Amino acid sequence: MARVAIVTGGTRGIGEAISLALRDQGMTVAANYAGNDEKARAFTERTGIRAYKWDVGDHQACQDGVAQVAADLGPVDVLVNNAGITRDGTILKMTLDMWEEVIRINLGGCFNMAKAVFPGMRDRKWGRIVNIGSINGQGGQYGQVNYAAAKSGIHGFTKALAQEGARFGVTVNALAPGYIDTDMVAAVPADVLEKIVAKIPVGRLGQAHEIARGVAFLCSEDAGFVTGSTLSINGGQHMY
Repeated sequence: MARVAIVTGGTRGIGEAISLALRDQGMTVAANYAGNDEKARAFTERTGIRAYKWDVGDHQACQDGVAQVAADLGPVDVLVNNAGITRDGTILKMTLDMWEEVIRINLGGCFNMAKAVFPGMRDRKWGRIVNIGSINGQGGQYGQVNYAAAKSGIHGFTKALAQEGARFGVTVNALAPGYIDTDMVAAVPADVLEKIVAKIPVGRLGQAHEIARGVAFLCSEDAGFVTGSTLSINGGQHMY
């Protein structure tokens, strides 16, 4: 029977690529989204992957959303916490709302979703959780104290939860993308983007499918001995 996977923020950009990669690996995928109904419908028509709307920053909504997916598709075996937002600004300009919203979605969403799927994975003695971090959570980034803090927190969250899941066959890993050619990066001013690319040793932006392939491996049967790890896919921009 096909594994059931949930990909948060799974209808656009990197999330869409991940949803497609897991589908192509033979999984039954549910793609979560938060806002754009029209684009979600177009995604489903294009891919055949069902889209489910809820706010990952809302704890009860995650419980209800996971329950609905399980009722429709079967117990959830794989979770990819990909949903994320930016509210950039230096700390002098950053409001409390900008701080709290990024933490609520980017980091809180990981807790809310893991809380909803982990008990079932533990009981069935198999599960894969992959949390999407960021190069900016590893190395920091000017004007992103909220985003960098949330993404950095994901790496600690991953290592701690990996220790809880290991003896139950539940692996928990993170993947830290560098700068990827998505709508989010396309919104960066051209002169700034040029400077970013100049710092990437391979000399280009990454592609969403390159991230998706890494996620697909971490979600596979073959990755059972990989847990508590962070896979960095960034073209060599940050190494440690």
